[in-house]
Amino acid sequence: MAEIQKAFARALRRLRREKGRTQEELGLESGLGRSYVSELERAVKTPSLKTLATIADYFGLSLSSLMLRVEEELEAPPSD
Repeated sequence: MAEIQKAFARALRRLRREKGRTQEELGLESGLGRSYVSELERAVKTPSLKTLATIADYFGLSLSSLMLRVEEELEAPPSD
């Protein structure tokens, strides 16, 4: 389970950076809060289905498209 949480964290960070948003902007504009976004990106917190839907909507994605991004991160070679 920890690997998928880390993959989600990487996918979220990548999406946010692609859109040129800070954690604060994402948190305020989506209603999630900056500290929660930070916790998601550090894989400290696990998002609920409602949070996943909020994030997908914020980025103009379907839930399945968001999950495809997570799967891509799971399959990517380690960057460490």
